[in-house]
Amino acid sequence: MNTSKRWLPHTFKIALLTLLLLWTLIPIIWMVLSSFKSNDIITAGTPRVFFTPILEHYTSLFSSGNSLWPYLLNSLFIAGVSTLIAVVLGCMAGFGLSRIRIKGKQHLAFWIISTRMAPIAAVIVPLYLLFRYLYLLDTHAGLIVAYLSFNLPFAIWLMTAFFDDLPPDLEEAAMIDGATKLQAFRYVVLPLMTPGLVTTAILCFIFAWNDYAFAQTFSGPNTQTIPIAAAQLLTQTGIDWGKLLAIGTIVVCPMAIAGLLVKRWLVKGLTLGAVK
Repeated sequence: MNTSKRWLPHTFKIALLTLLLLWTLIPIIWMVLSSFKSNDIITAGTPRVFFTPILEHYTSLFSSGNSLWPYLLNSLFIAGVSTLIAVVLGCMAGFGLSRIRIKGKQHLAFWIISTRMAPIAAVIVPLYLLFRYLYLLDTHAGLIVAYLSFNLPFAIWLMTAFFDDLPPDLEEAAMIDGATKLQAFRYVVLPLMTPGLVTTAILCFIFAWNDYAFAQTFSGPNTQTIPIAAAQLLTQTGIDWGKLLAIGTIVVCPMAIAGLLVKRWLVKGLTLGAVK
């Protein structure tokens, strides 16, 4: 009787996790599979699991007059640069915020992350007016700055949590051996922060890669990103489901694959930076 009682919660947990996994994976798997179907099969009343895969939607995306390449390159460049800047500045600011001893430090950290919690509608109009005045509309620099407005506070907050979990005795021991503060940070602290840096970089890149609101507002013909390309397939004359599903696969799968490749670092980083 006791054995059955012990197995019941375990079985319930497995069933719940399986249900959540299916709830998450089935739409993604169905999207990827449907991107290889013809439009007739996609829009058919009866879903078809078995079909002859085609590459028509992908080839048309990259070979037609309105090619996806400019959108893809814009997304990679803008998201990559904004992520790099956010991680570098967030690492330095997080280290300083973690090690500095001032009154009200917790309030300062909360104020920094609270800027990330602000609704987009509250900041998009002031940013638009500022960018128009500085001629940053339809520029890569403008979108990079816009993405930094929500990535940098998040990076500072997350890196502060990572540094808080790292004992300051390590860098103090390095300075006793003759290292400067900068050398202790570079050669002792940063190598130990690899999981945190990878975690922060992946999350910041995903936030920038998936953004639609800022890209729709601040981009133009020369700086449009992949989410804008997907939105352009929704027209008054209809929806090109094949291309839309193909773009969705291009947007989702690289991020999922990157997360799996660095899964060890990601899990370790999220555990290391857990807020107590």
